[in-house]
Amino acid sequence: MEAAHETPDRPPLDQNALGDEAFLSASGIPRLAVVESTGSTNADLLRGVAEDPGAYPDLSVLTAEYQSEARGRLDRRWEAPARSSVSVSIVLRPLNAEGRPLPTQSYSWLSLLAALALREALLETAGIPAELKWPNDVLVRGRKIAGILAQLGPVAGGGAPPVVLGTGLNVTLTEAELPVPTATSVLLEQPSTVDRTALLKSYLSRFAVLYRSFCNADGDPAAGMAGGPALHKRVEHVLTTLGKQVRAQLPGDHEIIGHASRLDDYGSLLVVDSAGREHVVTAGDVVHLRPWTRPDASGSDTGTGAAGAESGYA
Repeated sequence: MEAAHETPDRPPLDQNALGDEAFLSASGIPRLAVVESTGSTNADLLRGVAEDPGAYPDLSVLTAEYQSEARGRLDRRWEAPARSSVSVSIVLRPLNAEGRPLPTQSYSWLSLLAALALREALLETAGIPAELKWPNDVLVRGRKIAGILAQLGPVAGGGAPPVVLGTGLNVTLTEAELPVPTATSVLLEQPSTVDRTALLKSYLSRFAVLYRSFCNADGDPAAGMAGGPALHKRVEHVLTTLGKQVRAQLPGDHEIIGHASRLDDYGSLLVVDSAGREHVVTAGDVVHLRPWTRPDASGSDTGTGAAGAESGYA
């Protein structure tokens, strides 16, 4: 492998491997397209499900070698060199085992489910241990390696809206190419591989297994899934946000500073302020702050400086 400060080799995705019928069948993926360049895979699929819903069934996948107008939460824009990342979006039409749409309040777990699948793929495929940061980031040693964005599509025929779930994973970005100092890439984390095709297949396979289990449980995050603990327990176990003092920057220029204690049944973050009041944070940026003393413990709050902030991409 080339030194991390040099521009590494960036081969294209292996379309034969991605189009392998055994892989697609095992993952339940009915359609997987690879494009050389696009503005945004999420935008492409949102447009596709609006114009021709029947052409994009559940688990349809679009991945791009380069995105010129990728966006993240709060409409943040970001860009990476061609073939340096995994940029992939998936159409989700969640139905339970009886074919009924999942309750839309369960949709808030889909980003966390995807982050969990990507964490597993990074560990098992590249040997990189990662953690989750609420609500939609994957971190390695406190630095952001991936982000996930879920967007609702249009309702067609009175049914439940589809979800387009986009994931951006930094793979071969060098230090000089990182969008912000708080980011990282697979290349920079002493991986066992930087093969984007292998990483993408691993992510899609793991996501499909978790997603099917979640759907079969009617979107219940407390139900056991994929032969193991419930989604709620799995996410909380690897969610680095919990136990930290955080600043939640909410819509409308509001903020809450407090102790991130747990997730509720809808995947919202519960934050306890210094007065002991519990706040439900459903949306907004969360910044991890230096350690503090919990409201129910002796002593006063200690420290409000940021240790790591939202990096604003993917």
